[in-house]
Amino acid sequence: MTTRNIDKKKLAQSESLLVMTAIIWGLAFVAQRMGMDYIGPFAFNGIRFALGAVSLLPFLLFRNRAAQKSLAYSRLTWIGGIIAGIVVFMAAGLQQVGIVYTTAGNAGFITSLYIILVPILGLFRKHQVLLQTWLGAFMALAGLYFLSVTQQFTISPGDGLVLASAVFWALHVLVIGDFAPRTDIILLSIIQFLVCSVLSMSTAFILERTTWQQVYNALIPILYGGIMSVGVAYTFQIMGQRYALPAHAAIILSMESLFAALGGWLILSEVMTSRQIAGAVMMLIGVVISQIRKYNTVR
Repeated sequence: MTTRNIDKKKLAQSESLLVMTAIIWGLAFVAQRMGMDYIGPFAFNGIRFALGAVSLLPFLLFRNRAAQKSLAYSRLTWIGGIIAGIVVFMAAGLQQVGIVYTTAGNAGFITSLYIILVPILGLFRKHQVLLQTWLGAFMALAGLYFLSVTQQFTISPGDGLVLASAVFWALHVLVIGDFAPRTDIILLSIIQFLVCSVLSMSTAFILERTTWQQVYNALIPILYGGIMSVGVAYTFQIMGQRYALPAHAAIILSMESLFAALGGWLILSEVMTSRQIAGAVMMLIGVVISQIRKYNTVR
């Protein structure tokens, strides 16, 4: 087998993992929406991110010992994990509260805007933004108008909160981009999930009243959101992005919005109006346009 064939095989495997990641994350919006029928948003996040951290422990324990000694306990890994965890807490918290007041489909499409927001926020760090990124951003913004803004020029509280969460998801990408090359990515992920869990549970203790019965009733969405969406999908993402081109990875992962809408339709019987469908299509096209070339940001 030639080297080229091996590369093609690895590329196909990587992109398959990314497709699976997009499916899992898309259906996670359905699980998050279902969980809100039984339990508060911050308690839901607190438990699911704790489960996500636990699900990554085997990867931390059973790996090369040299890697553990060189990076696992470095100060930078802990700093990065704590910062990333705070950002995830803001992103996941805003998104989860927003899902209470909007549909899984809307939440999926609006969240996907973080892919465009990453290079735009990079302007503050003197990154170059290419023309197609601006074109994609304007297309996605127009799509957001049709998807979420009413004829009275108002946006629902749920869509507004999810839009705010997209900004923090974009910040999270930038934070991980800074720390991942210099730290132990597995330990960093565990730390960020634990930080998010502690902050979420602390907020739930103050704002929500959570009972064991509520946890039991929401157990399936919690397990899916914790083990599948956090543990499995994040692992697939890391494995998938090892060989896939960054632009290809971003486009594939943006498909989570389609799976969110499909899952919302099949499982939750959510229906989108023709105006909302047009807006969702425009947003998806905008995301894809912004990723056509090799990479969006150049240092």
